Amino acid sequence: MRIISGKNKGRIIKAPDNLPVRPTTDMAKEALFNILENRYYINKKKVLDLFSGTGNIAFEFASRGAVNITAVDQHFHCCNFITKTATKLNYKIDVRKMECLDFLEKTKATFDIIFADPPYEFKHYEKLKNIILTKELVNQDGCLIMEHDANAKFDGENMDLRKYGSVHFSIFTL
Repeated sequence: MRIISGKNKGRIIKAPDNLPVRPTTDMAKEALFNILENRYYINKKKVLDLFSGTGNIAFEFASRGAVNITAVDQHFHCCNFITKTATKLNYKIDVRKMECLDFLEKTKATFDIIFADPPYEFKHYEKLKNIILTKELVNQDGCLIMEHDANAKFDGENMDLRKYGSVHFSIFTL
């Protein structure tokens, strides 16, 4: 796992082998952030990283200057790794150890960019999307990005599908 750009560009981050994760590939992450940087000034955005795993996406946002980042994962070891790595890199990331759907149901916060990367076998993609959109957790002119494989399908007027190998991003703009 490597940070693509920003203040820690090129920095390699080695996650423990025992984490139950599938980090976003560098190729897909670089393409996604090219899209985001063409649309937004990341350093002014409030970001939520759901199913954060290794913190790969949260670290990329932090390296690029985002100052308000929340990372949510239900696994203790993932949260511990994100917290320790963020401290080493001098990133301020609010790490929450919770099940992501529970976090969404309880939060009153809103975000400019929400990135969700559930396990590909996750059965509740629609529920996840609907909670976020129904509760209006994405600020106006923001976006929800869902990472998934080819089996998950989304429709929508304001949805853009991008494919990078086996990684698919459905980007919902508001």
